[in-house]
Amino acid sequence: MFTGLSAFPLTPLKEDALDERSFVSLVERLARAGVDSITALGSTGSYAYLTAEERARVARLAVEHSGDVPVVVGVGALRTSQVLAHVEAAAAAGADGVLLAPMTYQPLTHDDVFELFRAVTEASDLPVIVYDNPGTTHFAFSRELYARIAELPGVASIKIPGVPADAEAARRHVSALRAVVPEHVTIGVSGDASAATGLNAGCDAWYSVLGGTLPEPALEITRDAQRGRAGDAVAESERLAPLWELFAQFGGSLRVMAAIAEHLGHAERGCLPLPIQPVPDEGRARIARVVSELDLRP
Repeated sequence: MFTGLSAFPLTPLKEDALDERSFVSLVERLARAGVDSITALGSTGSYAYLTAEERARVARLAVEHSGDVPVVVGVGALRTSQVLAHVEAAAAAGADGVLLAPMTYQPLTHDDVFELFRAVTEASDLPVIVYDNPGTTHFAFSRELYARIAELPGVASIKIPGVPADAEAARRHVSALRAVVPEHVTIGVSGDASAATGLNAGCDAWYSVLGGTLPEPALEITRDAQRGRAGDAVAESERLAPLWELFAQFGGSLRVMAAIAEHLGHAERGCLPLPIQPVPDEGRARIARVVSELDLRP
């Protein structure tokens, strides 16, 4: 379950409430496309902006509409007791695993983060993905902390930030991580622009923003890499360079993917939680051109 393409869908809002119709439509599209897993309530799913009740509802909808595709649910929160409540809700919804990011207001130590993961693995039998996303959490894992957490029972995968752009440097990076974690713990790359390089370098999974709204090109990259067609995977990623440039221009992937989902009719205008502002109209026009030029329409 923790290999291949894990698609991270948006959690669209409508008038500051969960847009269930749009979310269900996204999940059903992912299931039809044949992604390897669906991760609801990742950073792309805006989990940190939702109430506990909204998060529990999203988890249930994801499981109910995913067909045979496994569902992972994000459970990050500021307090351990809140995290454990989200884990319980994910289990009640029928999730196949949980994704845990160490959220913080006060700076966290490595011991703080280890104890968080220990508490979750002791409280639940659900497999855990370690979510290393310093761009949103402002906490960076060390290789030593990876190794320490990976020894906990129930830890199944580690989601790492993007790998170096150079193929050989990426291989050395992934090999160094692989050397310190148990064999059963998979390594999944994020940072969509580096996904092809990461998969070719030995990552087992791609935890994908792109795949949550546009699964087809993400699946093409993933399947090429899995079948040993490294050059084809890189070529398809390079074809998408204008999209990766948009991610950089607009401060990350979330706003761009929301604009694409709205442009394609997968979400209504204004689907992001305030105070996050949408891409301005001139930027949306550029995004629409890139979608058309890359033939990213479903």
